[in-house]
Amino acid sequence: MRILSWNVNGIRAAEKKGFSAWLVREDPDMICLQETKARPEQLGEELLRPARVKGKAFHSYWASAGRAGYSGVAIYSREEPLDVRPLGDAEFDGEGRVLQAFYKDFVLISAYFPNSQDAGARLPYKLAFCGAILKRCLDIVKAGGHCILTGDYNIAHTSIDIARPKENEGSAGFLPEERAWMDAFTGAGFADTFRHFYPAKKDCYTWWSYRMNARARNVGWRLDYFCVDSGFLPRVKKSTIRSEVEGSDHCPVELVL
Repeated sequence: MRILSWNVNGIRAAEKKGFSAWLVREDPDMICLQETKARPEQLGEELLRPARVKGKAFHSYWASAGRAGYSGVAIYSREEPLDVRPLGDAEFDGEGRVLQAFYKDFVLISAYFPNSQDAGARLPYKLAFCGAILKRCLDIVKAGGHCILTGDYNIAHTSIDIARPKENEGSAGFLPEERAWMDAFTGAGFADTFRHFYPAKKDCYTWWSYRMNARARNVGWRLDYFCVDSGFLPRVKKSTIRSEVEGSDHCPVELVL
């Protein structure tokens, strides 16, 4: 089973850059999207029900922000989930930040974590969101289930996950409080699958600024993750960064079960 995740930085913008054709070529079992910046009624059939290679459309599910052109997540799935729902917290659901798809063997969560913004202006909101996400993941495991939490965390966990750690010590996404939450999250029994396979691999990023030719120079941040509970980790065969895929300031990440 192949699962992809991608912050598309606007699904309509990504479509103009060939998103639908790329999705058909990839033909994953599931793909989670973040920062869709659109409501379903604004989209055509090619995005609401994109075709698979064999011609059958994906099921698609959307959680949109109340504010137009902002945030938003989605999940495309070959298999129809048993249930799909947002986080269930109005404070975060109003910004379209979480979508949960329930399957027989696991819950797949597509999440777009808030940006803490300059000078930590939104850090309390972000940390509250992080706390709610951790609680949700723990609740799934306590109930005997498994969870896959994927998306744009807007956090570079350690210095190996950012090209310029010293220069960014006070930058949003690399604040001590954000990194401490990642420590707490992984310490609570949730594995960063990429680091599970590549604990010391350098220069592996998923986001690059559009400024100063950052992507060509690979001056980036690793902000996009697939994390799973430790009980589910033996099911994970591969976790990779698809840095060759363009069309957004982020690249996709991929999990193989």
